[in-house]
Amino acid sequence: MKIIVSGAGAWGCALALSAARHPAGHAVTLWARDASQAERMRAERQNARYLPGLPFPPALTLASGDLAALWPGADLVIVATPMAALRGMLLALHGCTAPVAWLCKGFEAATGAESGGLLAHEVQALVAPRLLAGAFSGPSFAQEVALGQPTALVAASPHDRVRAALVSALHSPSLRVYANEDIVGVEVGGAVKNVLAIATGLCDGLALGLNARAALITRGLAEMTRLGVALGARPETFMGLSGLGDLVLTATGDLSRNRRVGLLLAQGRSLAQTLESLGHVAEGVYSARTVARRAALLGVEMPITRAVVALLDGRLSPADAVALLMGRGPASELMH
Repeated sequence: MKIIVSGAGAWGCALALSAARHPAGHAVTLWARDASQAERMRAERQNARYLPGLPFPPALTLASGDLAALWPGADLVIVATPMAALRGMLLALHGCTAPVAWLCKGFEAATGAESGGLLAHEVQALVAPRLLAGAFSGPSFAQEVALGQPTALVAASPHDRVRAALVSALHSPSLRVYANEDIVGVEVGGAVKNVLAIATGLCDGLALGLNARAALITRGLAEMTRLGVALGARPETFMGLSGLGDLVLTATGDLSRNRRVGLLLAQGRSLAQTLESLGHVAEGVYSARTVARRAALLGVEMPITRAVVALLDGRLSPADAVALLMGRGPASELMH
C-alpha cells in the first residue's frame, strides 16, 4: 500500500513507523508542515523532539511542501494533527479520492454561544462531505506504538472501504486493529476520556485513594455513555476499546498528558504553568468546555465534566472541585 501520514508530531511519527515496519512492505510518506522539521528528520532519520532514539526504517520517506502532490496513487491518507487543525487539513484534502482517517480526539471549539462544538466527523461532513473518511482511535500512547509494543485500536467509519484500508495498513503482530461502524461512539469516547483523565489526575494528586479513583473512572464512564447515546452512539461501544479501554489508559497511565494536567493542578500550579511544563498538547484542556456545552444543549448531566471546566477556569480550587462532587445528593446508579 501507498500510505501518506500528514503531521509529524508524536502520533503521526508513531503511526508512520508502525506502517513502515509492516510485514506487507508498505510505502509510507510522512509529511511535515514545517519544511525545516522535515529536513531535520530526513538528516537524522528520527524525530528527536517527540520520539528520540527511535530510528526511521528505510521504507519511511520524509516530505513537506505541496501535500496534494502526494495523493496520486495513495491507498490511505492519515491526518495526524491536533483537533484545532483538522478543519484546515480536511479543506486541503479537497479532491482526494483515497480513504482518509484522522487521529485527533476531541471536539472542535464552539464558534458561538448557541453552538456546541463539533466532533471530527461532523466537521468533515460540513467542509469535505465527499471524502471517504473515518477515525482511528483507542487506548494507546504514541511512544509505545512507536516501540512496537502490543496495542489494540479501532478503525471507525460508516464506510467499509475506510475500515478495510486501516486494517490492511496497520494490523500487524504488534498492532491489532478492530473495525467499528459506530464513529459517533468512538469519537465521543476519545473526546470525553481526556476530560475525565484530568479529573482522575486531580484525584491522585490530592492522594484521595484508589477507592476514589475507581469511583471517578466508573462514574466518568457513565457520563461518557450518556453523552454518546444522546448523540446517536451505540451504548455497547463505550464498553470497548475506544470507551472503557481508552478511559482507563488515559486516566491511569503515567504517559498521559491529560492525567498530568490534573496532577500538576493538584500541586497548586496554575493552568498556564501546567501547560508550559507539558510541552505537548493536552486535548482535554481545550475540549472540556466544549464537551460541557454540547452536553448542556442536549440536556445531558455531566457533573464531573462541569467540575473540570470550573477548575480549568479558576472558579474552583482542586479541593473545592472534589467537595462539589462528593456533596451531590443521593441518586440511583442506573439513572444518573
